Amino acid sequence: MIAATSETARRIEAHLSRRARWRLSEIAFWLAALAAIVAFPSRAALINEILVAGLFALSLDLILGLAGIVSLGQAAFLGVGAYAAAILASKDYADPTLGLAVGALVAALLGFVTAPLLLRGADLTRLMVTLGVSLLLGELANRNSWLTGGADGLNFSIAPVLGLFPIGFTGQRNAALYSFAVLFVLFAVARRLRQSPFGLALAAIRENRLRAGALGIDTSWRIVAIYTVSAAYAGAAGALLAQTTQIVSLDLFDFHRSADVMLMLIIGGAGYLYGGIIGAAVFIVLRDVISAATPEYWEFWIGLLLVVLVIVGRERFQDLVRRAASVVVPRPARGDAA
Repeated sequence: MIAATSETARRIEAHLSRRARWRLSEIAFWLAALAAIVAFPSRAALINEILVAGLFALSLDLILGLAGIVSLGQAAFLGVGAYAAAILASKDYADPTLGLAVGALVAALLGFVTAPLLLRGADLTRLMVTLGVSLLLGELANRNSWLTGGADGLNFSIAPVLGLFPIGFTGQRNAALYSFAVLFVLFAVARRLRQSPFGLALAAIRENRLRAGALGIDTSWRIVAIYTVSAAYAGAAGALLAQTTQIVSLDLFDFHRSADVMLMLIIGGAGYLYGGIIGAAVFIVLRDVISAATPEYWEFWIGLLLVVLVIVGRERFQDLVRRAASVVVPRPARGDAA
């Protein structure tokens, strides 16, 4: 009995070890993103926007994809992180890494304080609670104009990264490389978290919270923990957004921020971490292309795409892509393969 148990444990450990390895497709994905920044400096601002939005979508994927917790309040953490970095920079503490750390920390504290609100009620209750927190913070930022600038927002300057690489409007490619480095590091942490025992426990909570509790998993503690981590990621995205644009406004707390990041995750798919980044790229590129072609009706075409995506299904789109690829590059027959 003990031998069988130890053998099972070894198999699980070996399986987790295999999952932790970086596949060639993943390495190619990140190298392609880096190459795009270097090869297309004129599009560095757009690429930077995609990277920041990808980190923001990753923050939502940590709670929705890993733990099954829906939220419409990610804008609260985005705005708090952005304002924390901006206020710090306006007080002559303009080091980007310091602002990034402070933005993530302040957002994490907010997430930790508000996480207990998610422990009761169903998904609809969580949607309303998270949305309410975001609206409250937006109004607080509006009322305290002595600190946040109110409706006028805050303009500030940021120091070069490591004292060498200026970011912002005068260094858009540096800003994109800075955002890429932050996204990659935080993604690697999230990837490791997903494959850890903590991540497996979150998967059990996502499938059935009552059953996970019956198995001895402390569901409440893990929900609070992952919500705090998600808030820190959203705060880091907000700090990046503030530092690379050098302006913050009350728009960061608006509902459309939370809705847009939800759409990005729907487009890319939740639960495997890359979905938020892919969805952010698709959403922002489509918005850029369609708004350039039809500035007045781009939201209509984006909405139509989402309706088609929901009706047809993402899996069918993937099947169509595979079939098209097999027509262009047909697979060899078994006899030919020999």
